Amino acid sequence: MADPSTPTWFITGCSTGFGRELAKLVLARGWNAVVSARSLDRVADIGAGAGDRALPLALDVTVPDQITSAVAAAEGRFGAIDVLVNNAGYGYQAAAEEGVDAEIRALFEANVFGLFALTRAVLPGMRARRKGHILNISSIGGLIGFPASSYYSATKHAVEGFSEALAAEVGPLGIKVIAVEPGPFRTDWAGRSLRQTPVTSPDYAGTAGARMQQVSGLSGTQVGDPVRAGEAMIKAVEAEVAPRHLVLGAFGYDVVTKKLAERLGQIQAWRDVALSADFPPGEG
Repeated sequence: MADPSTPTWFITGCSTGFGRELAKLVLARGWNAVVSARSLDRVADIGAGAGDRALPLALDVTVPDQITSAVAAAEGRFGAIDVLVNNAGYGYQAAAEEGVDAEIRALFEANVFGLFALTRAVLPGMRARRKGHILNISSIGGLIGFPASSYYSATKHAVEGFSEALAAEVGPLGIKVIAVEPGPFRTDWAGRSLRQTPVTSPDYAGTAGARMQQVSGLSGTQVGDPVRAGEAMIKAVEAEVAPRHLVLGAFGYDVVTKKLAERLGQIQAWRDVALSADFPPGEG
């Protein structure tokens, strides 16, 4: 069995982007990494030179048996999982009215239900040891919404809500939960991995249609660096006080802080109406 003092990271979605770069950074630090993706061929090279510290695994998070086997293999090799990074997932764009049911359900299976299932599988070990970190890769789309991303944003809002409640449950047990919210990064999200249902109604051409063209056109030119994002995630895990939210990238930081300020202003502007919905003092 591996040295128990060496931290073990379990990372999903390592074929490209954040998962791949983060796995390489973890191994470069001399730590252990479970490097998983749906196709083993896509991750077999990541652990080259790392010896037994790398455990490449084929894992489709939408298949329960594969989750069970992967967690057992990780704990069998390394004894424990110290950091879980729920990174597997992809984007889907469509006008909300024109979304395809099969696409929407598949999106939720990967981005939401797979994340839930893997977290449930890893939690017993962390709970027993009274320590661990869970990083759920969300998106700025989990805090705000863009045209054409209603369903993708819905999956990330689900991840945000899950992370918030999970943190309240497991925080007292020594387990830290971080929602990572990247803006545009030079990953494959807007390229090969992105699924789109073309806009057919001219009523949505200037909103959902324009946004889809914009996103596709940015692929490969985004200013966000996945390597630096991985370094930021490691810094968050090593921090004495881990952030609950880790927004990544200047674009993400700017639009999220602006949107949250606007949201707070709207809520405060309707304060009197909000309070009027209660029974008056002394009644009820």
